Amino acid sequence: MSSNNSNTENNDNSLVIFVNGKKVIDNDVDPELSLLSYLRRKLRLTGSKLGCGEGGCGACTVMLSRYDHRQKKILHYSANACFTPICAVHGMAVTTVEGVGTSNKLHPIQERLAKAHGLQCGFCTPGIVMSMYALLRNNPQPTARRIEESLVGNLCRCTGYRPIIEGLNTFTENGCCGNPSACKKFEGDEDMICGLFTPSDFTPYDPSQEPIFPPELQLNEELQSTSVRFVGKSMTWIRPVTLKELLQLKAEIPDAKLVVGNAELKFELMGKDTGHHTLISPLQIPELSCINVNDDSMTFGSSVTLTSMGEALRKQVEELPRLNGQVYSSLLDMFEMFGDVQLRNMSGIGSHIMTASPLSDLIPLLMAAGSTVTIASLQGGSRTVALDTNFITGYRKTCLKPDEVLVSVTVPKTKENEYFSGYKVKNQAHRRDYTVAMVNAGCKVEFEHGSNVVKDMVLSFGGTGPSIVVVPKITDKSKGRKWDENLLKDILQMLRDDVPLSAQGGMIEYRRALLQSYFFKFYTKVQSELLGKQTPSLADTDNSALSTIQKEVTTGTQLFQATPADQPANDPIGRPVGNLSNIQIVTGEAVFCEDIPPIPDELHLALVLSRRAHAKIISVDTSAATSLDGVHCYVGQADVPGTNSWPPQDPTDNEKELFASKKVLHFGQIIGGIVAESPEIAHKAAKMVKVVYEDLKPVLTIKEAIACQSLYEPPMCLEEGKPGDEFGKSDHVIEGEFYIGAQSHFYMETQACLVRPQELDEMLIIASAQDFVDVQKHAAEVLGISYNKVTVKTRRLGGGFGGKEGSAAIVAAVCAVAARKAGKPVRIMLERDKDMQVVGTRHTAMAKYKVGCSKDGHLKAMELELYLNAGCTKGISMFMMIQALSSQHNVYKIPAYKVCARMCKTNIACCQAMRGAGTPQAHAIIDSIMDNVARKCQITPEKVREMNFYKEGDLDNFCQEMPDISNMYRCWNECMQRSNYYQRREEVEAFNRTNRWKKRGLAIIPLKRIVGFQLRFLNQGSALVHIYTDGSVLLTHGGVEMGQGLHTKTVQIASRVLCIPPERIHINETSTDKIPNASTTSASSGTDLNGNAVRVACEILMERLEPFMKQNPNGSWNDWVQAAYFNRVSLSASGYFCNSVGLDLENIRNGNKGQYYFSYGVGCSEVEIDCLTGEHQLKRTDIVMDAGTSLNPALDIGQIEGGFVQGYGYFVTEELRYSKKGELLTRGPGMYRIPGVSDIPSQFNVTLLKGAPCKDGIFSAKGLGEPPLHLAVSVLLAIKDAITYARDDHGLSGHFEFNSPATSERIRLACTDDFTDKNQTSEETEEEFFVRP
Repeated sequence: MSSNNSNTENNDNSLVIFVNGKKVIDNDVDPELSLLSYLRRKLRLTGSKLGCGEGGCGACTVMLSRYDHRQKKILHYSANACFTPICAVHGMAVTTVEGVGTSNKLHPIQERLAKAHGLQCGFCTPGIVMSMYALLRNNPQPTARRIEESLVGNLCRCTGYRPIIEGLNTFTENGCCGNPSACKKFEGDEDMICGLFTPSDFTPYDPSQEPIFPPELQLNEELQSTSVRFVGKSMTWIRPVTLKELLQLKAEIPDAKLVVGNAELKFELMGKDTGHHTLISPLQIPELSCINVNDDSMTFGSSVTLTSMGEALRKQVEELPRLNGQVYSSLLDMFEMFGDVQLRNMSGIGSHIMTASPLSDLIPLLMAAGSTVTIASLQGGSRTVALDTNFITGYRKTCLKPDEVLVSVTVPKTKENEYFSGYKVKNQAHRRDYTVAMVNAGCKVEFEHGSNVVKDMVLSFGGTGPSIVVVPKITDKSKGRKWDENLLKDILQMLRDDVPLSAQGGMIEYRRALLQSYFFKFYTKVQSELLGKQTPSLADTDNSALSTIQKEVTTGTQLFQATPADQPANDPIGRPVGNLSNIQIVTGEAVFCEDIPPIPDELHLALVLSRRAHAKIISVDTSAATSLDGVHCYVGQADVPGTNSWPPQDPTDNEKELFASKKVLHFGQIIGGIVAESPEIAHKAAKMVKVVYEDLKPVLTIKEAIACQSLYEPPMCLEEGKPGDEFGKSDHVIEGEFYIGAQSHFYMETQACLVRPQELDEMLIIASAQDFVDVQKHAAEVLGISYNKVTVKTRRLGGGFGGKEGSAAIVAAVCAVAARKAGKPVRIMLERDKDMQVVGTRHTAMAKYKVGCSKDGHLKAMELELYLNAGCTKGISMFMMIQALSSQHNVYKIPAYKVCARMCKTNIACCQAMRGAGTPQAHAIIDSIMDNVARKCQITPEKVREMNFYKEGDLDNFCQEMPDISNMYRCWNECMQRSNYYQRREEVEAFNRTNRWKKRGLAIIPLKRIVGFQLRFLNQGSALVHIYTDGSVLLTHGGVEMGQGLHTKTVQIASRVLCIPPERIHINETSTDKIPNASTTSASSGTDLNGNAVRVACEILMERLEPFMKQNPNGSWNDWVQAAYFNRVSLSASGYFCNSVGLDLENIRNGNKGQYYFSYGVGCSEVEIDCLTGEHQLKRTDIVMDAGTSLNPALDIGQIEGGFVQGYGYFVTEELRYSKKGELLTRGPGMYRIPGVSDIPSQFNVTLLKGAPCKDGIFSAKGLGEPPLHLAVSVLLAIKDAITYARDDHGLSGHFEFNSPATSERIRLACTDDFTDKNQTSEETEEEFFVRP
């Protein structure tokens, strides 16, 4: 690329950029490439990751730097490389994680993240490093709040964010990590340690040591002041430098698109074969890049980024009188809810306006403020028009002519007697046009001088339909009227009657409630401003409508038991040891599947997926696709040399195939694939494959499946006593129905695989898979070869959570067929939206229940029908059903019960195991029932729970003994104490008495969950340990590292048994040619199975070394190893471990042990909700968890925090929605909202129970991968608790059903009030657009 001999025939210019300080010249750049693709594929800088491809996850974050010759200063800012066009960085400096620091010389950011345990799988970590790096380059001592704001655009599915924030908070002015215990000794039990790291150990940060900006870019203005043009096969990129040149280009090429950040255009072009198109970058045109402050307004050039606009607005707000800056402060507030830092750094205000999106967050405010825009063209000159409904003429259409350009937007200051506000529901996913959903608003009112008589009013709304709306009737009817309750009542009625809401996106009732809630908030705000001007005063409780819920900066404590005083210093067991790969992860040197360097002649695979949920395949036409240059072949059912049935070992299980050939059973099912020279060509060709279908009626939901009896066999029932008789003896009988939605795994690294054909029909598969043996078996069956000819290797996963078990085998099998047909290596990495369509989700569940209790809250009987949506094949749903039944009672003793479970057959992707595997649904159901019992009996929920706990000596509902059930009581009592539960309950009640529109809720819930596999054959583990003659040790086992720290713990175990420091032990990839027939890494079993196998292998080796140790007791480890070698003693040993656990599925309750042990814990959470919008904030969470004797407190606490936050997503924020045709609508971070840094508890406290050794766990420890997720039920019930107070204010008593997830929509509609009472119900209306499965 630095060569000048490349073909320059099509390009007028060479791309010039500096990457990590090195100059790169490319004479033949392809303008279609993103910066990320260029970095990864051309420069082989793979530290930046592809997580979503839409700028929503932050894994691809880099820092861009440029010298602004007009301002005479260097600008640094973070950007998402996945949607930044490579040509957009011409003349800039790009810094990736590789340029920040290396494993030999860590940057302080990297060091602190590693030592603070701020990583797990590590796929997201380089992006987090770069977001923080960009912040420090601009502000070497940021505030804690600014640090959290800078990380809003970086998603992490593993850690729960707390350790990331805590580590990075050490860069604040006082260097405080946010953990109080780090600043003073923990005042309590001397055997307990508080805090996982010591900030004083960190290398000081010296900003002067940062790399200098390339002098060439600072001294040479030519790269920025000269027009450039890059021409590719299907795209031309032009960057003019004068307004005249731009207008000339638009006159010549009226279809050319102007781009600044490229975010919206990327989505517009996604999935479309648009032919050749021209993009124009106006960033270097002075008139479009300037900001002018006028006497009564501010003017922003259309290329001004939202970040620059925000900085200018903030300066004006600080300088202007408060009332004159209302428009600007409202825009600033909206900016904080608009996208993230990376998006705002790249997106221009003009681009945002010109999209004319009906979902725009800013246009309604600009319209209501009375903004104007300046438009210019070569022929027509310049004109100024109002930014109103005449400017936006329809869906994504404006009044601009094809040759016109938006030059600037002028935003007026707030005048005297004017009041202004903007409104939006916070923490919503950045929406896309196919789901018009959330409503936002801009509100302005002007009064006659010195009065409360309305002179003018403008209400502007987005999210109501195909375009932004202003309600002229409200404007007309309000003029001349007093600002009082009568006006409020009339306007609310007009908002109900005169603002039509499109059915697109559903949620009609919620959106209509938001229209009214927003205006009520505005009315209340204005009324408060008018107080003292002879207007009626507000009711005190209505004041709570004025404020927004704010998250405090994150703090927390981590408490764990100290190791015994006599434990050797080099024994790492029980110590907070960091992840073995933490240095490689923070530097971007850790290699994930897609980071593996390309192999000569390597090809790429893109999948052809079904566009129907249920249909017969009539024909598949691949001619257009295979004729495209660069396409090698199409692969489908005809190319499978072995069996095409899926799963291969049981073709009678269902009618699904690896490649669908006759019928498709779900939207996104694999029909075939395109093998091509590049991913871009493969994806383009895959879209050109034409499939003709004959549609069949799909079944999507549980209720539809029940109605048509689309159910899998067999059902399962558990029964004890005679619940029918007990209902008659109960004081209260409560009946209801509870629904809990599905959840996507959303691991940060999507499904990825590389297959290399080898001699003698062998295949080498490198896969991102939890169950690499499953990959081996299925690939062999599909290829028609024996297992011993398929070798599968896995080094690390970028997250798994159950989604990389069976689904990884499907992707690998397809890739293997492609490699066999092509005869060359083939690589695939699914795009995020394809991954979410192909891979099944957690099971949706619905429970119909009837429970009887005494008037004092004691449970008497329960009948429950549980339905799981299994999807288009049964898959593993039978085992999920068993898991759910095993946990259906949680910790509660129910004397008589009948619980039956069924699996529903539907036309969605076959549902998969996911962290918790069936039990989170059961826990949410039973603890929701317990809350309903408490409300019915008018007893506090914690008392009802306590009185129904299992007692020592009880058997649970699976006839399992609970020998350490006392640990649950200890967790409960300690959590009650540490959370200060009773005092906080009083504080919650006091708050709720004085606040009508904000409510707080508090909930505490216990946990009992099995650990391990219930199927006997899975309970086995293997390991292989080699000692080399230099004394170093090589370890491998059958477990897969995916961020949970399995490799780290197994090295700790080997270190203890071998009595050598862990630094002498190395662990490499997991592979079927080293460990055969390994069980899948799941069910929190990894350390118990593989750690014990490592222990056994090491004990064998120590037995062999023992004679030499006795012969030379003063010798060293190396002496003993050398002696054994020269005496021809094998220094290699395999270890094998199995236990007696396993249920008899024919007779589950026959007394067989169904788990290694039980995991216990208690979680207490407090929330605050906005009753008018449905927003909420998690204020505090306290967790006490039984980890046995922790092998590694840092890893265990990380699993607790990460599991809890993932559970919070499941129970609260993450909702999967499908179209009526079965297409998953909520795919990708733009529509599916996993928790972010702003969602976690403001105070997050975790304690590991002291003195609770587990006799069945390795070195007395317990596995913790899955159980903590269940404790997030406390957030769901805390929200329900807050809603209860709101309903009480409205005169509603008694229990009510509150389904999961607790989205803003559900919260708002459950807070019944005058606004919702007058609206229609939403169920039928919203189902016209989408369904919840």
